[in-house]
Formats: sequence, C-alpha cells, structure tokens
Amino acid sequence: MTMVVTLLPCRFIKCFSISCSCSSSTASTLHEIASASPQGVAKVVLKKGKTQLFRYGSPMVYSGAVDRIIGRPPPKTGEVVLVADGTEKPIGWGLYNSASMFCVRLMQLEEEAVRDPACALNMERLLESRINAAADLRRILGLPCSNTNAYRLVNSEGDRLSGLIVDVFGDVAVVASSAAWVEKYKPEIEACIKKVDGISNINWRPSMDMLKEEGLDLLQLKHTPVAPFEQVEVKENGIRYAVSLEGQKTGFYADQRENREFISTIAKGMRVLDVCCYSGGFSLNAAFGGAVSVTGIDSSLPALELAKHNVTINGLNAEAISFLKQDATNFMKNAAARNDTWDIVILDPPKLAPRKQALQNASGMYRNLNSLAMRLTKKGGILMTCSCSGAMTQSGTFLRVIQGAAAMAGRRVTVLRQAGAACDHPIDPSYPEGAYLSNIMLRVL
Repeated sequence: MTMVVTLLPCRFIKCFSISCSCSSSTASTLHEIASASPQGVAKVVLKKGKTQLFRYGSPMVYSGAVDRIIGRPPPKTGEVVLVADGTEKPIGWGLYNSASMFCVRLMQLEEEAVRDPACALNMERLLESRINAAADLRRILGLPCSNTNAYRLVNSEGDRLSGLIVDVFGDVAVVASSAAWVEKYKPEIEACIKKVDGISNINWRPSMDMLKEEGLDLLQLKHTPVAPFEQVEVKENGIRYAVSLEGQKTGFYADQRENREFISTIAKGMRVLDVCCYSGGFSLNAAFGGAVSVTGIDSSLPALELAKHNVTINGLNAEAISFLKQDATNFMKNAAARNDTWDIVILDPPKLAPRKQALQNASGMYRNLNSLAMRLTKKGGILMTCSCSGAMTQSGTFLRVIQGAAAMAGRRVTVLRQAGAACDHPIDPSYPEGAYLSNIMLRVL
C-alpha cells in the first residue's frame, strides 16, 4: 500500500511516496520505529553537504541547513521529527520548532537508537535516561557532598538536553528553561528531577527573552508556580551561603566554585578587592583563606544584603570584610585617583556581550574595566579577571582585550592560570558554543 502526502520545497511540503517496505540499504532503527507510529513522524531533510556536522553530534539544526520537510500535516513546535540526509535516510531524531532559527534540537543519533531503542522517538524515556545519567555523573564528581550541596545537575547541551539547565541548591532544584520543548515537557522533567536523591522542591524559572525567540506566548508562562520560599541556605567548599531564588540567573553562580576556592589558597595575608562581588562568593573565600582585609563592590543592593548576611552566618569578622554599593567603574576611577592598590583584585562583571553583534562594543567595555583593575593592582600583585559572555569566550579574543587593557594602563601582565566553569558544567565538543566562562589569573607588573 502506498501513502501519498504533500511536500513543498524548503519550508513547505511537497509530494512524495513512502512504501510500507523498504530496502535493506535504507532501512534503519529510527525508520522502522517511525513507520510503526500510528500518528506518523515528519522528516526534516538536510541539504547536501550539511549532514556530517550533525552526524558528528552538533545538536542544533539551523533552518539554513534544511532542504525540505516531509510530512502532512506539517510538524508543530515541540513535536518529534526525524532528521535525514539527502537520500532521506534518518541520521537521528529531535524536537521541532517552527519559529526558531534552530528548527530542530537533535536528541538522539541513529547509532544511539540502535544501542538504546527504548529511547528512540520517545521523549519521556529519553528524559529519564539523560537526567539519570546527569545525576550519576555528578555523583562521580562527588556532588553533592558534606561540604558542597550547590551544583549544576543538568547543563543543557553538555548533558545532551539542549535548552534545559537545572541547578541544585540544597533540596531545591531551580530549572532554567530556554527552549519551547522544555516548556512542553515540564511535567515529565519535574517528575524525573524529583526522583534525584535529595531534591524535594522545584523552582521553575523560564528565560523569557529566549522563549520569546522560540515563538512561545509569554502570557501563558506568567503564572508558573515557584518554590514556597524566597531563600535557601547552601554550602560550597564548607562556606555557607544564602541563595535568593529570585536572584540573578538561577540564584547562585556555581560555575565559579573551583575558581573561588583557588582564591582561598592564595589570599593569606593579602588585601583583596572583589569588584562586581554579587553575594560575596570570592570575598568570602578570600576571608576564609586568611586575607587581612576584603572589600566587595556591587551596584545591586539585594546582592550586597545577601553578601553581608553571608558574612554573619559564617561568623566572619565584619571589620575585616566590607561591602560597598557603588558602580564598578566609578569606584575604580576614584580609587585610582587616590592611588589605592590591593594585593589581589577580582573582576567578575555581568555578561557584557550577550550576542556576537555586541562583541565589538563589549570588547571596549572589558578593556576599560580591566585597565582600571590593573591600575588598582599592586605591582607584582594578582588580578583574576572574568568574562561570562559566551561571544567573548568563543571568539578567543579575551586575552587580546586584556593585553590592550595592560597597554592602556601602562602595565605589563603575565598569565598564571586560565580556567572556565566548574566540572559539573560539562561541554559537548561538538557544540563549542556551550563554553561561556573565561577566568584568567594575571600577574600585574
């Protein structure tokens, strides 16, 4: 029996025929499972020359790589689709989006479906498998443990769940949703997360700007229930922190955990300046490491209130660690005018280049901030400078920007250490865009 459907070029549908039997040269696990589906599964066919990129694992199928879409009616956002090469042989499957520039987020390749057919074209089972695997990986990494219970459980593409981030703070999991499919599968995701040991509450935080680009009606997301409390207390490397569940991102920057701990190993006897300190992560590590004085600067009053509270709950000497509400640039300019210097300066500004288009302007801002920070670093002292802008990190130009800052400040720098996010933030090498954090430690002369 032959079924005829409509197929149009590129974004449209045009006619084609599917025979109920297929030759051994084109048969595949995904093809067979899709053929058995009573609902039918649409097929996204890639342009010639585009297949290899996705066979190698790149999870984001952009619309420019698509030649045609086979299926009637056309697939809707959030639906499972096959992704096929030019001969219409499936190479994998994923979740479709009719509005996004990324029309498919690949979830499983053909060879993976052969090894694990139970998850093939089955998003519920795949979610359970991937979230379990993510939890197993964190346990291998020693997370959570007696002195650290703040960590990242799911890191989007790094855990093969593009668009889903889950941070865990004590017994609360904070979900950052940035893809339409995540919103569609919210009940299934929450059910999987609740099975992870130690998690009893979930706080769902949609990324509104990104979901708007995914074509979602944001009015439907405004009444998403949140956890029944505003703050939780966690431990990181033995230091206690109050985390605001209404704060920036998911509420706490677990990605800097290993870099914060490093500061504690070099801070003994030092005067430390922490610029853009947020809730005091670097500042507290410096104090615990034996710094003689620590000054934290931030423009956010709620963040500074958290930082001061964190000093109290850790029993630290409030006279040795202080926090000031000031604009970072203004503070550094005024301190430089007074010829103030510190042994260690930490500069961790917010994301200045959210997109590649903003990179040129952001480079100038990073150069100016780092130039000021170098002027405040004692000769022979240490500057730990950071960028959480993915566009900056992926461009590979951050060191060049730093060198320009040194020339502007009339200083010389040498690189002592380069790092990124903590190990619970895995990166898929087939999706290098997942790398966003740069942390570079310099000696300033």
